[in-house]
Amino acid sequence: MLNNIRRACTLTVLVAALGYFVDIFDLLLFGIVRQQSLIGIGIPMEETLPVGIFLQNMQVWGLVIGGVFWGILGDKKGRLSVLFGSIAVYSVANIANAFVTTVPQYAVCRLIAGFGLAGELGAAITLVGESLPSDIRGYGTTIVASVGVSGAIFANLAGQYLSWSHAYLTGGILGLALLFLRVGVGESILFKESQNREVPQGDFLSLFKTRERFMRFARCIGVGIPLWYGVGILMFYSPEFAISLRYTGIVEAGNAIASCYAGLVLGDILSGFLSQILGSRKKILYIFVLLSALCSLVFLMTPGLSPSQFYLFAFIFGIALGYWAVFVTTASEHFGTNLRSTVTTSVPNFVRWSVSPMSIIFLALNHRIGNLTSALVIGVVVFAIGLLSIRGMQETHSRSLEFLED
Repeated sequence: MLNNIRRACTLTVLVAALGYFVDIFDLLLFGIVRQQSLIGIGIPMEETLPVGIFLQNMQVWGLVIGGVFWGILGDKKGRLSVLFGSIAVYSVANIANAFVTTVPQYAVCRLIAGFGLAGELGAAITLVGESLPSDIRGYGTTIVASVGVSGAIFANLAGQYLSWSHAYLTGGILGLALLFLRVGVGESILFKESQNREVPQGDFLSLFKTRERFMRFARCIGVGIPLWYGVGILMFYSPEFAISLRYTGIVEAGNAIASCYAGLVLGDILSGFLSQILGSRKKILYIFVLLSALCSLVFLMTPGLSPSQFYLFAFIFGIALGYWAVFVTTASEHFGTNLRSTVTTSVPNFVRWSVSPMSIIFLALNHRIGNLTSALVIGVVVFAIGLLSIRGMQETHSRSLEFLED
């Protein structure tokens, strides 16, 4: 019996990690093939930045809508329903994306893909967190996150060696293939037990009914925003920053994102294991957010790098940003079983959505004060939010997840 349980837990972690791998592959593929794909459908080079921001915003709005939908579904119908449904949606959307010829078609595909992508991480972390004992839960979620973020590296390889349309096809086919691996995964026991209790399941609006619960939710979002400022603004638009910083060569967004995510893999492993060793989530969040702030400042104030020097810095920056595993695990541990999927799925997608207002403000300020100063102003606000959020959070390391929200 014990061996069967261990095998079931191992399969759950493996399938969750591979699912997040495909999630990141598809999520970041647009940033990697942005210029290539837009030029391929007839968009002039000088318009690829504003059109790219528009399409990125369509994707993140899909993430927000999907984050709420899949989170509620996970608490009402089970974690497995989300793992199967979400990957089917975004896989089909990415296959369709390979055949777009206009910006409106592209926008619809990114919206639907974002909607599907929204469910993967939250359901995976919730299922793994509820399946493993509390003393090793952090290790399981660390494996999921570290394997998952490596999907960005393979997305960059696809962007370099395949045409943009074939890269989208690859992501979609990988997702559909993963569906077959999920057949043997079992549902969370904690979820099954919660179904026998007379409490609301997946009541998203209940997050706003008390100040205490809303602040828990808001802090979980706030601590993750600096990470997506680093990835979604600084790395995503690194070719434009490289021009302003007078780099000695051309910087490619795909290489920048891949280098950053290579660092994120190492950072997630370090942050996850250190949180287990130190017995604290909050200490790790403080350390990595402060390191991310320092790296952001260095990036925006260091001119004249060569592309190879910048990619090395992007890798180091990625290590500092590598607290995603601890961040998502902490969000999951803050809420009871009847709201856990709702929160764990919606929180990372609200964080991803934060790129939308940040990019809109960045574009507006860019015309007035330049992209470097614009990014610096946004960064000051973002990191202040992150640090204040950590200050008000509870310590959740080793907390039992066998509780419900009244």
